[in-house]
Amino acid sequence: MRTIDDFTVPKEYEAPIEKLLKKIVRSLVDKEIMPYRRTFDEEWRHNPRIESFYQKLFVDIGAQRFLWPAEYGGWNVGGSNWIGTAAYVVMEEIARADTGLAVAFGCGIGWSNFMIAFLPMRRNERLLEEISNLYTKSDKPVIACMAMTEPQGGSDIENTEIEHGRTIQTTAELDGNEWVINGHKLWPTNSAEADLYGVICTTKRGSTDDRDLAVIMVPADKPGVKRGEPYHKAGMAADLNTDIWFDNVRVPDYYRACGPGEDMVFFKSTLDNIGVLGSISYCVGAMKNVYEILKEYVSKKTYHGRPLKENDAIAGVLSDITAKIEASHLMARQFARMIDRPDQYGSYFSSEIRAKSRATKLFVCERCNEVCSEAMDILGIHGYDRDHDIEKQWRDVKMIQLWMGGKQICEMETARWFYECETL
Repeated sequence: MRTIDDFTVPKEYEAPIEKLLKKIVRSLVDKEIMPYRRTFDEEWRHNPRIESFYQKLFVDIGAQRFLWPAEYGGWNVGGSNWIGTAAYVVMEEIARADTGLAVAFGCGIGWSNFMIAFLPMRRNERLLEEISNLYTKSDKPVIACMAMTEPQGGSDIENTEIEHGRTIQTTAELDGNEWVINGHKLWPTNSAEADLYGVICTTKRGSTDDRDLAVIMVPADKPGVKRGEPYHKAGMAADLNTDIWFDNVRVPDYYRACGPGEDMVFFKSTLDNIGVLGSISYCVGAMKNVYEILKEYVSKKTYHGRPLKENDAIAGVLSDITAKIEASHLMARQFARMIDRPDQYGSYFSSEIRAKSRATKLFVCERCNEVCSEAMDILGIHGYDRDHDIEKQWRDVKMIQLWMGGKQICEMETARWFYECETL
C-alpha cells in the first residue's frame, strides 16, 4: 500500500540517521499529537499535552541536546555534514501532525544552538558555555525565541538587503560591562513561553551600518522583561505568540551573540537558512498529511458504485496534488542538502544561497496552499468540518507563507540575484 514514504528522496540526500529519526519522531507524534491536535485550537491559551510532548521530545529523547557540540554535552549533529537534512526530517515529521508545534520546536532549539555554535564566525565561548548548560544539563524543556518584529517595522526588519536594520527601534546601549535593552517586540514564535530571547536590537537608531545591528541574548526571567497574553489566531495555536516589552533590561556585555557586523551575518543566516529550512519542512509535512487524509477519503467514498478515486475528473485533481507534493518535497530536500554541504554549494552567507532559499520557500508555500485548497474541494462539506483535519492544515499553512517578510520578500530576494536587479 502506498504511503507518504513513497515520495521520492534522492539516495544521495539521505542522512545516516534519517530512518531512525523518522521512526522515533513519527512514533511519538502519532501517539502524543495526532489524536489530540484538534484540542490545540480550543485550549489555545494553555494545553498540557503540548508540555508533555515537549518533555518527551526535548528531554527524554534528547532533542535539545541534538545540535550542541560534544564538548558542551551535545550530540554534535550541528557539526556534521548532514545537519540540514536531519533537522529537516524531524521538523517535517512534527509538522505532519501540527505545523504550529513544528515551528515552536524549530525556533525553540534551532537558531540558538546551531547559529552560535557552528557558523564560521567568532565563537563567543563564554556565552556558549552558559547557553549550552541550559539545554544539555536541564531535566526540563528549554524554549527559545528570536524576537524580531516590531509594531512600526513589520517585515522591514527581515528585508536586510535594503534596510540593513534601519527601522529597528529596540535599542541596546552599552553601560559599562552591561547591555541595557529597551523596546517592544510582537508576534515572535514562542514569545509567550520562552526561557531565552534573542533580541534583534540597534545600537544606533536609524543606522544602515550592519555593525549597529546587535543580537542580544536575554533570559526571560530578567527584571524588566514583560510579556502579554497569547494571541488568538486563525491557526497554529500550538505556537504561542504575544507582545514582549523590554524596560531597561540589563544583561552582561558578552550576551551579544557574535559582535559588530557578525551579528548581521548571524541574523541573515537565521532567516535565510534556518528560517527557510523550517518553513519548507512545515509545508511538506502538512502536504503529506493532506495526502494521507485524501487517500483514505477517496478510497472509501463511493460515487456511482465505485471509489471516488476511480472517477476521471477526481483522478486528474489527485494527480495534480501529488505532483505538487512530489516537486515540493524534492526542492525541500535539495535545499536541506545545500545547507549540509557549503563546501559543494557555497557559503551560507552568499547572495546566491539567499536567493535560492527564498525561491524554494516561494514555490513550496504556494504549492502547499494550493494542495490544501484543492483537497478541501474534493472533500466538499467534509473538507471544512473538524473531523477530517483538512481545514486545520488549510488554516495553519497560510501563516507560513506570510511570515519572514511574506511572499513579497521571497520574490524580491529571488529576482535580485537571478536577474541582477539593482533597485529592488
